[in-house]
Amino acid sequence: MKTPVYLDYNATTPVDPRVVERMLPYFTDTFGNASSKAHAYGWAAEEAVDVARDQVAALLGAEPGEIVFTSGATESINLAIKGVAAANASRGRHLITWATEHSAVLDTCRAMERSGFEVTYLPVDEEGRASVEEFTDALRDDTILVAMMWANNETGVLNPIEAFAEVARAQGVYFFADATQAVGKAPVSVEAVDLLACSAHKFYGPKGVGALYVRRRNPRVRLTPVINGGGQEQGLRGGTLNVPGIVGMGAAAELAREELEADSARLRGLRDRLERTLEESLPELVIHSRNAARLPQTVNIRIRGLKADHVMGAARDLAFSAGSACASGSGKPSHVLTAMGLTPDEARSAIRLSFGRFTTEEEINFAAGRLVEAVEALREAA
Repeated sequence: MKTPVYLDYNATTPVDPRVVERMLPYFTDTFGNASSKAHAYGWAAEEAVDVARDQVAALLGAEPGEIVFTSGATESINLAIKGVAAANASRGRHLITWATEHSAVLDTCRAMERSGFEVTYLPVDEEGRASVEEFTDALRDDTILVAMMWANNETGVLNPIEAFAEVARAQGVYFFADATQAVGKAPVSVEAVDLLACSAHKFYGPKGVGALYVRRRNPRVRLTPVINGGGQEQGLRGGTLNVPGIVGMGAAAELAREELEADSARLRGLRDRLERTLEESLPELVIHSRNAARLPQTVNIRIRGLKADHVMGAARDLAFSAGSACASGSGKPSHVLTAMGLTPDEARSAIRLSFGRFTTEEEINFAAGRLVEAVEALREAA
């Protein structure tokens, strides 16, 4: 068994070797620009992009023409929020999101506020769950967009997207789902939503490539481009297409569609084993969001009285995090956990363990033992 044991799959996943194999020819032999329409190298690249578009669409239940390739979820989020706001400002200038969203959504919403839009940030309960009733009350005549994550990157909490999207659609409001942490880990369908963001490196594809689903009918989403250039991606995202990355995203999507059910069942078993073992050995353990619907492979816990960085320092043969990778090293308490009612000190005690396709039962057993040893050593040294 290799150490440190990697337990930070929500930050990024290793690229599946089968995905790497699909990508390799597009770095060397089939290296053409997908926009080069005059020769075979460009045609081959364009065909590869078309295949990947079909694969991503199939995973999401979308039409291929509704998939816009981007550099990743953050760009997709910016295109969704800024693009809808710019194209629909004449209808209204009010947006709705939640206090526990990823910083990519929250920072983009704050940018929209500086541009003259108004944003409502809704709360969650102590388990991290959002309220349909509070959301319904927050809708206004000038609301044009709702942005909600499918699964929380820190706690793994799954939102009932369909219930919220149904309310938005009845009011004629676009609904955007940030499904970055959900795609490839839980069933995701675009049937109820108008826009959806995802990123390949969260489901065993390469970094630097993502996608935005944009509904074409019932209703057709009006969107203004954020990046202008050569008219690629139906004019919605300028720039030379990252063909190897897109091929990798397509391959990863195909594997996720085939293996999601089996992966989820196995990972849920590992998650439950880890939580049960820790709970039996550590009476001061708190499991966050344990009563909410969660991703099958995300564990967010704290040890009363111990800071997360101390636990991490005492268990250096485990690779895990104290929250979002984007906030790593900031020293600030998790905005997700404080929104759930934890004090700043309690939030600074939380650690996130996330695992995936290549995590073994041996590694989970080792991780449980090492965490218990680390906590006991810290208690003795106190």
